[in-house]
Amino acid sequence: MMSDFSFQRAKTPKEAVILLGLHKDNKVIGGGTNLLDMMKEGMTDSHEIIDINRMGLNKIIRNEDGGFLIGASVTNTDLAYHKEIEKHYPLLSKAILKGASPQIRNMATTAGNMLQRTRCYYFYDTATPCNKRNPGSGCPAKTGVNHIHAILGASESCIAVHPSDMCVALAALDAKVHIQGAKAEKIIPFVAFHKLPGNTPHLDNILAHDEIITGVELPANGFAKHHAYVKARERNSYAFALASAAVGYELNDNLLGDVRIALGGVAHKPWRNTEAEIFLKGKLPTKDNFRKAAEIILEGARGYGQNDFKIELAKRVVVRALEMAINNEVQL
Repeated sequence: MMSDFSFQRAKTPKEAVILLGLHKDNKVIGGGTNLLDMMKEGMTDSHEIIDINRMGLNKIIRNEDGGFLIGASVTNTDLAYHKEIEKHYPLLSKAILKGASPQIRNMATTAGNMLQRTRCYYFYDTATPCNKRNPGSGCPAKTGVNHIHAILGASESCIAVHPSDMCVALAALDAKVHIQGAKAEKIIPFVAFHKLPGNTPHLDNILAHDEIITGVELPANGFAKHHAYVKARERNSYAFALASAAVGYELNDNLLGDVRIALGGVAHKPWRNTEAEIFLKGKLPTKDNFRKAAEIILEGARGYGQNDFKIELAKRVVVRALEMAINNEVQL
């Protein structure tokens, strides 16, 4: 049952963080596609909900360096179908359109997508223990139903995965996150925003309680000529990834230049392995080289029984994405 809460609209990011800091259970709301579900299930309580949709953060602005700044309140639909994003960052557009339903994309926001919680069965079942929901209570997924769970970066405390498609593309694109705090603003690399579980699986990211995301910055290079987003899932619509790969690279005289590879559905955060990207630079775009890169990325991967298959699946998804990016083939 949802608990009572009060509601306020913040007019500016600074006002939002001040309101957040007034109570430990205060929360911000954008589209509410994840927060409201959790409140209805009794998974989280909110003393006060702070609406951040009236702060003017619903714009996509081109920067002087040729990149773009995406406001925190831009909906997934508006982002995916924005003409400049489709043209310069088709990888991002395609990744977003592989996630959720049109109805959810119409409501879900850029910042909300980044902040969504895992879809681990045990996390959403309040009758079971879960270190992410109740630190110190245990992780039944390790010996339970775990076919959707992590094979990289997991810990004894948690083997949950991050559910976002959009975030996998943002990791591959080397985006940056703009954050407003109570005292100052800061900009951090996107790959540093989400955390691995370690001993604190209840902390999904580096945001302090009195900080909010104000935007995401895209660099000028969106790998529009050679990119792919491949998502393996249990059904072809509205399903979270068992393993996904966002790739982009430059190709000059049939040799690979700058290469980016990010994986989804395999870890507590979008997974980047720069060693594999460095390995591919200067090499021919062959299946053998792609397979070697996939082996590098999945080195040290560990299954927990039901999800052992994801190790080989992730390798095949990486190879397939790298092959498809040569000619930007139609991606199913």
